[in-house]
Amino acid sequence: MLVKTFGAAVQGIKATLVTIEVNISAGIKFFLVGLPDNAVKESHERIMSALQYNKIPVPRKQVVINMAPADIRKEGSAYDLPLAIGMLAASEVIDAADIEQYVIMGELSLDGTLKPVKGVLPIAILARELGFKGFILPKENSKEAAVVNDLDVFGVENITDVVDFFNHKKTLERTEVNTREEFFARINAFDIDFADVKGQENVKRAIEVAAAGGHNIIMVGPPGAGKSMMAKRIPTILPPLTLHEALETTKIHSVAGKIDRDTALMAQRPFRSPHHTISDVALVGGGAFPQPGEISLAHNGVLFLDELPEFKRTVLEVMRQPLEDRKIAISRAKFAVEYPASFMLVASMNPCPCGYYNHPDRECVCSPGMVQKYLSRISGPLLDRIDMHIEIIPVPFDKLSEAAPAEPSAQIRERVMKARHIQEARFKDAEGVYCNAQMSSKLLRKYAVIDAAGQELLKAAMLRMNLSARAYDRILKVSRTIADLDNSESIQIHHLAEAINYRNLDREGWAG
Repeated sequence: MLVKTFGAAVQGIKATLVTIEVNISAGIKFFLVGLPDNAVKESHERIMSALQYNKIPVPRKQVVINMAPADIRKEGSAYDLPLAIGMLAASEVIDAADIEQYVIMGELSLDGTLKPVKGVLPIAILARELGFKGFILPKENSKEAAVVNDLDVFGVENITDVVDFFNHKKTLERTEVNTREEFFARINAFDIDFADVKGQENVKRAIEVAAAGGHNIIMVGPPGAGKSMMAKRIPTILPPLTLHEALETTKIHSVAGKIDRDTALMAQRPFRSPHHTISDVALVGGGAFPQPGEISLAHNGVLFLDELPEFKRTVLEVMRQPLEDRKIAISRAKFAVEYPASFMLVASMNPCPCGYYNHPDRECVCSPGMVQKYLSRISGPLLDRIDMHIEIIPVPFDKLSEAAPAEPSAQIRERVMKARHIQEARFKDAEGVYCNAQMSSKLLRKYAVIDAAGQELLKAAMLRMNLSARAYDRILKVSRTIADLDNSESIQIHHLAEAINYRNLDREGWAG
């Protein structure tokens, strides 16, 4: 008897339907074809053990299974359940009447219990698009898949539950999630706040500008000045995720298996902080079994690179293209995938190897030229792509000991959101552009116009700092954001002056 069940393969952040055709005939052999990897081939032993343990009749004939389309590589153990159900239906142990109405995924343990799998959200979206009635999957993944409307999601704990369901001996409980209620309940639930940061008003102002325009920023300062502390609080002042952004972000984390089992939809912008020993593949994604990298996991959020010069040069250089294109295309001999990578880059570094160059109280012990050598670990092209360079000095004791709390994140976020609303209205007709940092050259010429006095100021800064054409564009984008925070239609000369001041690392003689 020939029976079809349906699963899915995830490529990038999109799913492709996989039809599992099972034919049972006279004989004793087992054949599995359709480009399965080793984990899929090993499913036979897991399935046999699970069926025997639960006293479910095991097929004693020749089994031929084809996983179509055969040109897509099937990877991982998530096909255990659809393969097992197909075998049982083909051997008439279960009723096959309703099987083709469901997408089925799940990894089997030897006792028949189901273990969670990756990428269920894009699979659920595909199941709805293709008109399937429901999605049967491990219980631990059910909340994640239940985000998708108009699809019956059934979370099961054991293969016996699925067998009894198709034999009409048991009804499965449908998993339901009030997506909007859960999402809006957790959208402002932060454990940290800018009110904890004492002093550093000029740095907070720079971070507010960066958040308002989605600009990349690097903070340079000695150890203990508060660089990491402030970076971790940036998501608290960014505008809340929209439902569309939340769904897109959750899909990426679903594919990577990074979703908390109690979470249906990510409600807060991601904050990723990889260690400086990270490899270039781990940062941008890819590998033998393609997975999204840290730049994609930071999509719609913040990628924080602490101690930037300590990262390998090759790792930093691979970020240059994603910073411009806001996506990463990974091409290999056997596959090509594309992951979104629209993130706000926040980096920090010490000014020199000892950390105390330009310190007001402590003396730098680095030899002449070491400061410049340390800074040169970051290439000029990468530094050019960072809109804002901020120098941080330590907070004096009288500021640290102040009892009064600083301005909370909620107040800063309110100003940031007002500026973002101005930008949304400005770019409503520009596809894929939502903030000033994403402006193309054409949009820049239209919306970042400066007067004659501003032209003279910018010309003088360009000549004195020896800035590139890209730095020129970055200054205009930042000044447009400062004007938006000021609720100004045009860019005034003081907006431009502040933006130029945020190019500290371009100053002549900054590093000796």
